[in-house]
Amino acid sequence: MKTYASWLVSVVLLCATPAWSETPNIEEIWAIVQQQQLEIEQLKQQLAVADAQLAANDQKIEATGDYLETIVVPAALPTTQISGYGEVHYNNLDAEDSARDLEEIDFHRFVLFFGHEFTDRIRFFSELELEHAVAGDEQPGEVELEQAYVDLMLSDTLSAKAGLFLLPIGIINETHEPTTFYGVERNSVETDIIPSTWWEAGGAMSGHFSSGFSWDVAAHSGLAIPTTGSDAFRVRSGRQKVAQADADDLAYTARLRYSGMAGLDLGLSYQYQSDASQVSGDGLDEGQLLVVNASYNLGAFTLKGVYADWNFSGAAIEAAGADSQTGWYLEPSYRLTTTRGDWGIYVRYQDVSAARTQDQFTQNEIGVNYWPTEKVVVKFDLRQRDHDLTSEMGRDFDGFDLGLGYQF
Repeated sequence: MKTYASWLVSVVLLCATPAWSETPNIEEIWAIVQQQQLEIEQLKQQLAVADAQLAANDQKIEATGDYLETIVVPAALPTTQISGYGEVHYNNLDAEDSARDLEEIDFHRFVLFFGHEFTDRIRFFSELELEHAVAGDEQPGEVELEQAYVDLMLSDTLSAKAGLFLLPIGIINETHEPTTFYGVERNSVETDIIPSTWWEAGGAMSGHFSSGFSWDVAAHSGLAIPTTGSDAFRVRSGRQKVAQADADDLAYTARLRYSGMAGLDLGLSYQYQSDASQVSGDGLDEGQLLVVNASYNLGAFTLKGVYADWNFSGAAIEAAGADSQTGWYLEPSYRLTTTRGDWGIYVRYQDVSAARTQDQFTQNEIGVNYWPTEKVVVKFDLRQRDHDLTSEMGRDFDGFDLGLGYQF
């Protein structure tokens, strides 16, 4: 047994001899420890440097944040906008009296809009128009300032404006860009009875509700309708255009509007002026205007209509039979969209009874609008006008009109 144990120990020692020969001695182990200690110290130094850099960066970030907090960020810069519209007309009308035939081409209107936002609640808007291309001595054109007012948003539902503005009456008076209506010429109801484009100077307030109802009230300069001459009692001739306008008698306009149902737009306007001539004792006293307008859109089909009625008092205007001046029109239309633009066809019937006998007529009209793009339109229409009085039958005509309009 002792012999066997000695033999086993000898074998184990023999097998372990190579491993013991590779084990480092004390000096080598100490050298390794010192090398590791040196590397640890280097890592500690690198970490210290990194910590210092991070601390410095934190200080810079904090200082930058403190500086940014001291900066007052300016509000959005005020914006100024320029837009406009224009239209050129060709008229070819054959009258019963050939001396009244008309064959004419005219750049009827060139208009520029200028708007400016002082803040998100205070804005300015203006409209400058040149009519008939050339203005000046013995020239047919006029340069007119049709709008120039400051609008103030008092709340989300209430606004006020002051200056020179379009009156909230009818359809065409406020929205009269050529791309927005049918026919080369504007309808006669909204030129002879409602003297569009009709602007005055004063102040107005407007409000609207989520139900679709809105209202407008305005106090402003009024008409000065002539009582003598060829234009006696003609409403359109009473526009003063706020050019050193007589303001002895102001006028007041109110409108109630409803657009709470899809495709429907209804308007009811009323105006009152206690002296429509601005001259006391001349036989023309108060004037009252009532206007009802409606537009209903159902897909491609639209139906529009306007009824306007003036009632005046005064001995002279009643004797002339011009104390009641009325007009109405009805206009169905159909608009088709294609890959090359939109086509629209319409018919319109008008009945006008204004002060002058030449402005008492009925008119039938049919026409086509083509919009190659939304803001450009080409128009063609056929018109037939018949006057009420035999004495004015020489003014009856048939004819056609061709027009081009744009808006930007």
